[in-house]
Amino acid sequence: MVYAIDISTIDFVPKKFTDIATFLKIILPLTMIGSALIFLVMALFGGFTWLTAGGNPENLAKAQKTFVSAIVGLVIVVFAFILTKMIGYILNVQIL
Repeated sequence: MVYAIDISTIDFVPKKFTDIATFLKIILPLTMIGSALIFLVMALFGGFTWLTAGGNPENLAKAQKTFVSAIVGLVIVVFAFILTKMIGYILNVQIL
């Protein structure tokens, strides 16, 4: 016996992006969540490296470099989000 679902375009209408604002409404939140998760993983890895360094200056430098990279990446993403919101405000387009 085979179980299957007939998927037609009436039941599942494909999403069409009519303008860039609609596309950004979907992509920007996903990008923010992804960048927050990457920041969290990098911060945890940097903290673990710092805790397990054992006084080794090379491992401490590596942990500090990981923390700085995570923070710089998060700041870049936040500024890109703010810039996108400003452009949307200037062009009078509701992006988010």
